[in-house]
Amino acid sequence: MGAGPSGLAALRALTREGIDAVAFEKGERVGGVWTLEERPTAAYRTLHLITSRERTEFGEYPLPAGTPDYPSAQIIGAYLERYVEQYGLGDRIRLGAGVEHCERLADGGWRVEGEEFSHLVIANGHNAVAKWPDPPYPGEFEGEQVHALDYEDAERFRGKRVMVVGMGNSAMDIATDLSHSAQRTLLSVRHGSWVIPKRLLGQPADQITSPWMAVHVPWKIRQPISEALLKITVGSPERYGLPKPAHGLFEGHPTITDTVLSRISHGEIEPKPGIREFEGGSVRFTDGGAEEADAIVWCTGYVVELPMLDPALVGGDPRELPLYKRVFHLDAPDLFFVGLMQSTGSAFPIVERQSQLVAERLTGRFALPSVPEMRADVAKRRAAAVARWGERGRPGMRVDFDRFMYELGQELEAGRGRAA
Repeated sequence: MGAGPSGLAALRALTREGIDAVAFEKGERVGGVWTLEERPTAAYRTLHLITSRERTEFGEYPLPAGTPDYPSAQIIGAYLERYVEQYGLGDRIRLGAGVEHCERLADGGWRVEGEEFSHLVIANGHNAVAKWPDPPYPGEFEGEQVHALDYEDAERFRGKRVMVVGMGNSAMDIATDLSHSAQRTLLSVRHGSWVIPKRLLGQPADQITSPWMAVHVPWKIRQPISEALLKITVGSPERYGLPKPAHGLFEGHPTITDTVLSRISHGEIEPKPGIREFEGGSVRFTDGGAEEADAIVWCTGYVVELPMLDPALVGGDPRELPLYKRVFHLDAPDLFFVGLMQSTGSAFPIVERQSQLVAERLTGRFALPSVPEMRADVAKRRAAAVARWGERGRPGMRVDFDRFMYELGQELEAGRGRAA
């Protein structure tokens, strides 16, 4: 279910194995968040990848030669449409077919939109529902308020005093975008994070460390070296008026941007501390200061939801749904997930490999370990995630890109051995 990168990768892997599969997509085009014409979407007109081309593309279907190191959303959207054409997936995608409920049948299988299927793959993404401050800040703000999900471009805010709230990649991109059109651009940051430029030492930043080193050298050893490199080449965030990072470089979610530090240095973006309260058109901050604003863009993240599934299968918080290798449901052997994870790098190669696991599972070439072994692995994975990233955010979903890619490859070989 879904025809974004995860759903397309799953559909390709299944059909490549000769499995009769279809995808339900609520939008009128394929591509998920990379389809700018479908609003609302987490993508915006100036969006570019924050992971480099070579670390983002599908292994089976590389981006064309000459593609920039950090392609735009438009380039990635077109790439996904070509992916559909290349592998003849178009006839298997039901566009404009949103799914409200997937019914699990008593004798096995699923009923989706009046049709019955033997297995179900959920690939609906997790950047479609806006997350707002909870609880909301005290007071009332009389200006315009939008979430990043509804942000398309800066023209809507031309000549206005705009405050962006957040320290993630969307916040940095949107603040940069606004700073070229708005009368004044404020950036309210409650918790600091590391800021990594897209290029370091003459190459894409995510290619500085080799995959082998990322897998085999513990992150606690690599972290102080990487932090020292950033301080030498870029400087600490505090030098730019941003809060000190609340956690180590590999213990938080760093911001990847080439532009925001430059715009701050030129006075086009003004960092501000966290919000204390609102009063009319005024925003009061935790340091006692106040600023007038006409509009606020909330870059406060997204809510993970699986509304199409029975709550008994989700178990409360979808972020904590225990899945073996973030794919296999422990209690429903005919239910699979692709893309329900939060990677330190790109998602594309991961969902491609997850999809291969699903496809080979259905053909019988891949066998799972026992349920107790899978439960132990899930518990071990979550404990490691909490030890590294803490309980904040989505520890159940977090994966280290290189380590997880290696782990999925190892699991594929182990599963083939179990099946044999």
